[in-house]
Amino acid sequence: MNQLPLLSVKNLKTYFDLDEGTVKAVDGVSFDVLPGQVVGIVGESGCGKSVTIKSVLRIVEKPGRIVEGEILFRHQPDDASEEQLIDLAKLKANGKTMRSIRGGEIALIPQEPMAAFSPVYTVGNQIMEAIMLHLPVSKQEARQRTIELLREVGVPMPERRVDAYSWELSGGLRQRAMIAMAISCNPRLLIADEPTTAIDVTTQAQILNLLRDLQQQHNTSIIFITHDLGVIAQIADYVVVMYLGRVMETGPVDDIFHNPQHPYTRALLKSIPSIRSQSRTLLPTIEGSIPHPFNRPPGCPFHPRCVDFMPGVCNVQTPVLQPVNERQAASCFLHHSIAEETLTAV
Repeated sequence: MNQLPLLSVKNLKTYFDLDEGTVKAVDGVSFDVLPGQVVGIVGESGCGKSVTIKSVLRIVEKPGRIVEGEILFRHQPDDASEEQLIDLAKLKANGKTMRSIRGGEIALIPQEPMAAFSPVYTVGNQIMEAIMLHLPVSKQEARQRTIELLREVGVPMPERRVDAYSWELSGGLRQRAMIAMAISCNPRLLIADEPTTAIDVTTQAQILNLLRDLQQQHNTSIIFITHDLGVIAQIADYVVVMYLGRVMETGPVDDIFHNPQHPYTRALLKSIPSIRSQSRTLLPTIEGSIPHPFNRPPGCPFHPRCVDFMPGVCNVQTPVLQPVNERQAASCFLHHSIAEETLTAV
């Protein structure tokens, strides 16, 4: 029996109208998140990963706006026993329903906890505020729950650390405190925006293990944003590969790593250092760089850097995401019959 998606993003487009022109930060992104699933969104900096999840949370900064698409979420209202399928893209960003979902049912672990925590309030007070905003508890109950949450995420001496300020904690402890805040209201979906970027490798491994343990204990769905394929291999069940605001490939993590279908995915995987690599040899790199947002190439956005580029096809028409096999989908004319038709016409 197939599970119904907890979150289903369909043809999402988020644009920024600037004086210089329109930046298509997210340009037709589609993916599903099943209950209890960890979905990894990976790609180079500037590919639209963070704007995608900000669109889901409806916290895109102006002049950014959602111009098209659906963000379908299975909302569980407090006063209703049955789930309701609602389109978050149609809700008011600061409306009552969206504010109850944001932080309550969908929580965010931001990239830099030092910037996310206020330096003038204790970490405990800020977690307590989130709890009291979404749950009917007293201040004393919220404080006790905060201590229990800090203990659950591995913060030593939580009875003392609850009264500490963010600048008194190490990077790893700040990240754990931020995770405690994110899970404080038992969210159904947890969005982690590169939560291991600013911490050392040892602490990074501990944070990833912590997130996996929490996900298994609470059956929480997770969207994990990163540019690190090693992290994706460790934590994700399903992978969405993005480039220049579009989805290049999707599939289960094992298929993506062992049978990549898109040239961009293959190029990313080849650029990862391996313990089998010979010393003093250069790593393969992807030639060129991501195009400027105001100078997007026609056709497939990756074609100027693609080793499989087909003139008259890839630079003329834009491929759409469609199944390649039973488990994977790719946006590439290598897998589209239209490539042969176009080449024959030429």
